[in-house]
Amino acid sequence: MPSPFDTGFVKICGVTTVKDAIFATSAGASALGLNLAVDSPRRISVESARSVVTATEGAVWRCAIFRGRPDEEILEDLEGLGVEMVQLHDTLSVELLDALRTRSLLVVKALNIDGRDFEEFDERHVDAVLVDGPRPGSGVAHSWARLQERRFSVPVIAAGGLTPTNVAEVIASTTVVGVDSASGVEHVPGTKDHEAVTSFVTNARRAFASREE
Repeated sequence: MPSPFDTGFVKICGVTTVKDAIFATSAGASALGLNLAVDSPRRISVESARSVVTATEGAVWRCAIFRGRPDEEILEDLEGLGVEMVQLHDTLSVELLDALRTRSLLVVKALNIDGRDFEEFDERHVDAVLVDGPRPGSGVAHSWARLQERRFSVPVIAAGGLTPTNVAEVIASTTVVGVDSASGVEHVPGTKDHEAVTSFVTNARRAFASREE
């Protein structure tokens, strides 16, 4: 598949079932987020993640998300998982980055828009950055004003409180190449609202297309 960041990138995060994965894929999502973070209410087991990957093979990008996990556990979980992309929320060690590159994985570094890493992280070593709010997965919206001050040399994905209602505005008011939603498209953590998923993807795609007109 071509780079997912060449055109509007729309990620549905926190997918925990094959049913929701297949629906989000059919709705036009670019990628699915499989959350393997220790403290997430949307955490999926490696076995269930593998089932999602198998069911969506060749149809969509699959991204494994890690927070609060040591490097060796991350690499162990990735063994045979079959995802094409990894999203990391903790400090990215040189050793982990090298190991991920050896596996030909795309690397996305999540940055807290209010944190020090937003200003100091050297993004040249990753494929994209995901700019999130202070509490990832909380569904709380935040200001994007700092993106006007901080320019990145790699693609930027917006996350944090995105919903079908506000996603078009965020795309129109920033230069992000991608958007990501978890809580904004679900009934309860880990269970997707299919109507919201459809609306989110549709509204995001229209907003990205409007940039090219």
